[in-house]
Amino acid sequence: MLYVPSVSSEPKRKSPNVVWQTGLVLRADRETQRGHRGVALWFTGLSGSGKSTLAGSLERALYLRGCAAYGLDGDNVRHGLCSDLGFSPEDRSENVRRIGEVAKLFVDAGIIVLCAFVSPYRADRDRIRSNMEPGDFVELYVQASLETCLKRDPKGLYKAAAGGQITNMTGLGAPYEPPLNPELTLDTENLAPEVNLAAMLAFLERHGYIAPALR
Repeated sequence: MLYVPSVSSEPKRKSPNVVWQTGLVLRADRETQRGHRGVALWFTGLSGSGKSTLAGSLERALYLRGCAAYGLDGDNVRHGLCSDLGFSPEDRSENVRRIGEVAKLFVDAGIIVLCAFVSPYRADRDRIRSNMEPGDFVELYVQASLETCLKRDPKGLYKAAAGGQITNMTGLGAPYEPPLNPELTLDTENLAPEVNLAAMLAFLERHGYIAPALR
């Protein structure tokens, strides 16, 4: 089932007297200094599909290349920025909206930000894309069947959901809407982690986000 957030779920700015302040250091200046583009790499997929694992391996590889990269993980964000949110459809949408705004700031800072979130609703992900400049949002679909994710269950969430301790578990009690046209699909069910890592680095090189590695 396609989830479309209602108009009432859109955030309302409480103060009308808000003006964007442009700094003296521009994004282009930061990117020139860093030697690579800022970009939001958005990893989406079922819980247990391997989003955090792939994002972590890519963050490490980028760091070793001298790139400024930072990972935003679903659980970590819910410890602070989104600690007031639950897992209703409305709260999930607000969770993703907040992360999207943070990711946009990272991109403006010339940083490669790796966002690993289930982010189950297509409309929420599309909204983040539309709020960024073309090419600043890259959707990576971490693909694994529900059966495989149930077997992995690294956090025990599916087991807890089956026991009635968790409600609205994505893939079981709540829907997951896979991307229709992701920039990159990463098959963690059939491909080794190093193969997917190589595919991600090759994509970033090919599209000019990072410089090719020295051979």
